[in-house]
Amino acid sequence: MTDTPHDTQSGVEKHAFSAEVGRLLDLVVHALYSEREIFLRELVANAADALDKRRFEALTTPSEALPDGASIRIAPDKEKRLLTISDVGAGMSHDELAQNLGTIARSGTRAFGEKLSAAKPEDRPSLIGQFGVGFYAAFMVADHVDVISRKAGAPDAFQWSSDGKGSFEISPASREAGGTDIVLHMKEDAAEFLDAWRLKSIIRKWADHITWPIKLQDGEETSDANEGTALWRKSKSDITEEQYTEFYRHVAHQFDAPYTTMHWSAEGATEFTALLFIPGARPFDFMESSRESKVNLHVKRMFITDEAGLLPAWLRFVKGVVDTEDLPLNVSREMLQATPVLTRIRKAVTKRVLNEIRQRATKPEDKEGFKNFWENFGPVLKEGIWEDAEYRQEIASLSLFRSTYSDDATTLDDYVARMKDGQAHIYFLTGDNVESLAHSAQLEGFRARGIEVLLLSDQVDGFWPERLGSYKEKTLRAISQTHGDLDKFAAPTPEGEAASLEKLLPALKAALEGRVKDVKSTNRLVDSAVVITSEGGPDMMMQRLMRQSGQAMPAILPILEINPHHALIRNLAARADRDESVEDFAAVLLDMARVNEGEPLGDASAFIRKLTTMLVSASA
Repeated sequence: MTDTPHDTQSGVEKHAFSAEVGRLLDLVVHALYSEREIFLRELVANAADALDKRRFEALTTPSEALPDGASIRIAPDKEKRLLTISDVGAGMSHDELAQNLGTIARSGTRAFGEKLSAAKPEDRPSLIGQFGVGFYAAFMVADHVDVISRKAGAPDAFQWSSDGKGSFEISPASREAGGTDIVLHMKEDAAEFLDAWRLKSIIRKWADHITWPIKLQDGEETSDANEGTALWRKSKSDITEEQYTEFYRHVAHQFDAPYTTMHWSAEGATEFTALLFIPGARPFDFMESSRESKVNLHVKRMFITDEAGLLPAWLRFVKGVVDTEDLPLNVSREMLQATPVLTRIRKAVTKRVLNEIRQRATKPEDKEGFKNFWENFGPVLKEGIWEDAEYRQEIASLSLFRSTYSDDATTLDDYVARMKDGQAHIYFLTGDNVESLAHSAQLEGFRARGIEVLLLSDQVDGFWPERLGSYKEKTLRAISQTHGDLDKFAAPTPEGEAASLEKLLPALKAALEGRVKDVKSTNRLVDSAVVITSEGGPDMMMQRLMRQSGQAMPAILPILEINPHHALIRNLAARADRDESVEDFAAVLLDMARVNEGEPLGDASAFIRKLTTMLVSASA
């Protein structure tokens, strides 16, 4: 409450701010808002509330009806360094000025809202203000503020004046009709907010879609400063495809047409309206941009933030707007409270978007469209398999993968349907690109036995298979890991007699001591002489990704597997049987296997020297 008023001159009352205001004004001005331009959003929100109040009250008091063409008017005056925000709303009486502007968190909006419980839902105005502190944001840019207000239906007007330093004055004033004028005496360093173009840009950012028209005066000219129509609040039947596309391009800052449009209203415990789009093309800098979702959050048509995390990072390609009446905000409106309401909105929006993607994925007539969507955003969507346990299986079910089965992408369901009798695993191979993977020596034994292998070449593919673990009770297994699975399946008879490796294996192990974990014979190769595999721990692609990201990666020695039917191995086995050295050959074999896997050579110069020497000897 304020102190007892006293006259400083005839008709002028001077009041001290309540203790709460005195302590918090400095916080509001210097710490509550991160951007000074927020002051205009707050004052426009208050004006919109005042207009809504008057429209509501006119339902029972027709004499207080809004005048025709009611709007919010903003008039900058550079010469006098004044900025005026005017409305023809409900206005305030003498006592309301003292109570609403003299006591923190005693918002007229909030008090008025308590009167609405008996009103019919369709008659209730949509009020923006909640905490009664937004008005004080004016002092971020003004060193003095005058509020001239006349309550609708009342004969007298009053002026509230303050420099925000501990007290305010209320005095009789003159105003032709009901409503409020807020006059800001701008600080010298706030001159930018007297430029019409700057004011218009702020309005377009924060208040473009509120119901009431905002008129901006620029010299002798007055123009519309906001669009005034929230497209998402319209019925879908009243919106054309062209209007959807135009709005998509506005909110997404792109020039293509959306792949899909989602427009719906949620009712029940949490109510909100959403208009979301999946782009038809991938932005050129998409993979380098922030991983945060940038869906715009509006409260009662007023833009609040695009950093509310309304969608998880793995759906960050979705653009659009979510508008709610229910969301509690903290006093600054910039840092959202972690409320159950926001949690429910996030969950509902995520499910709706994922359901839309699933529906598009299962439409035969949209096969090419979904393929294009997957090429654009599939690598991002797969991040959800890695990081989101709730949606992991669902994302996996609609994901597309290249495989050795055909050139067309496949789903995991189709892969499982094609599995061989007795096959317990979904096999995959990871690498830097599909073309290289398709020629990998790792595939030879699987191709020979007709076993399909997924070819995974996106960076995230190095991570998610471990998290997914299994699909339809079939475990995922990297074929670059050592295992004996191929022994279960019949294979064509290999060409060439198998070499005896009794002396060669120990000789190769000795030559490669400290560089490999083991050297063993394998049945996974057909045309190649050697391949490297790993045993437990991250596979080779995961190791590369961890090293590239700067993470500490302990040395994990590979296993060198050799093909006993290959002519080169037979020749080396004969050499070992004659007790001749195979040391140089061992190093070249390992380097050959590393190159085939896309691994960097430890010493490329040494590899070239040894290979050159061998070629010279062989060509002599």
